[in-house]
Amino acid sequence: MHPNALLELETELLHQVLRFEAPADSVVSDFFRRHRLAGARERHTLAETAYAVLRQRLLFQHLAQSGKGEIERRLALLGWQGNAAFLRAALQPQEVAWLEQVQVVDRATLPERFRHNLPQWLAERLQAELGDEFWPLVNALNQPAGLDLRVNTLKAKRDDVQAALTLAGIHAVPTPYSPVGLRLAIKPALQKIDVFLRGDIEVQDEGSQLLTLLTGAKRGEMVADFCAGAGGKTLALGAMMRNTGRLYAFDVSGHRLAALKPRLARSGLSNVYPVQIAHERDDRIKRLAGKIDRVLVDAPCSGLGTLRRNPDLKWRQSPESVQQMSAKQAAILTSAARLLKPGGRIVYATCSLLRGENEDIAQAFSAEHAATFRVLPAAEALRRAQVPDAHTLVSGDFMRLWSHRHGTDGFFAAIWERIGVESLA
Repeated sequence: MHPNALLELETELLHQVLRFEAPADSVVSDFFRRHRLAGARERHTLAETAYAVLRQRLLFQHLAQSGKGEIERRLALLGWQGNAAFLRAALQPQEVAWLEQVQVVDRATLPERFRHNLPQWLAERLQAELGDEFWPLVNALNQPAGLDLRVNTLKAKRDDVQAALTLAGIHAVPTPYSPVGLRLAIKPALQKIDVFLRGDIEVQDEGSQLLTLLTGAKRGEMVADFCAGAGGKTLALGAMMRNTGRLYAFDVSGHRLAALKPRLARSGLSNVYPVQIAHERDDRIKRLAGKIDRVLVDAPCSGLGTLRRNPDLKWRQSPESVQQMSAKQAAILTSAARLLKPGGRIVYATCSLLRGENEDIAQAFSAEHAATFRVLPAAEALRRAQVPDAHTLVSGDFMRLWSHRHGTDGFFAAIWERIGVESLA
């Protein structure tokens, strides 16, 4: 593709992404469906440039003010993630001069908001939470995430999958914490690789793998993935259960559950029962009250722990939306807890960085249900799951993962065991 054409496509893509009318990944995917002339390399440049602009939007908008012409074009030049010489061939002389000028600006001298590139409300909350670790977190969130894989232990061993990837020309290393994970520095087309087609691997962030391990799911149990989505954690739970027992995948979205079907076919699992529900108090939930051994609640949340992958979320969330989310999270946790039998275990998890969606929800649940549920320390659950250095992954009784500390997305998890039979109605 000619450099001018690719730059024009990027400008058009940024027009659409920066409206924030839909998640950036869906906007990019739809854009590629409508522009099929772009090859794999061009699509990579287009997508990564858009994400670079989203990560450093405030800085780039500030620098772009000194230029002329369409601002989305200037933003594309500042965030360009393709070949620099290729880009230069598309530029006018004045654009080359302008780009050289802004690239030498000492960014360390700019105001904080142009260095952290976060909405002010979010920056203030994270600074209060992390103190001196705020800037290391910012730096980590402004870097693209690598690619983590979960080995399907129902079908394969991690060492064998690592060797198979090496033969395919893909360098993979074991994840530092998850005993079933592999990490890639690149993002290959996995759909063409035998170990993927056989169902030996699934894409899943290491932090997400650790959430499922916290459940301690075993053979022959009845287990529920309460907010299953497309089923990544469902598949991990099924492998832990060795394809025995009964595993319910609940979600309000039939579309998301439908996306689980081809993954189930590859996985070799036959103990999974996808169930679309209307809401957290659906009659199909009530019929299972007091019967389930393990429940995983990966609650809907702001997703701010995934900013490495979804940088648009920091511009699409607000204090008001987070507050609304917290009320929903508390309701979902209470409803999911009704499923547990005495002695059963529930894990509440989010991919959020904010206390309001994490510790505050967990502490409120513990206080309200002190006679019925007791907190299980996450460190002990991680050690039982053979996770090394488990003590580095926790804060008090809860698991707390940070991108700058652990190299994962940001995650929170709390665990309770049901100790009483009182009604949760």
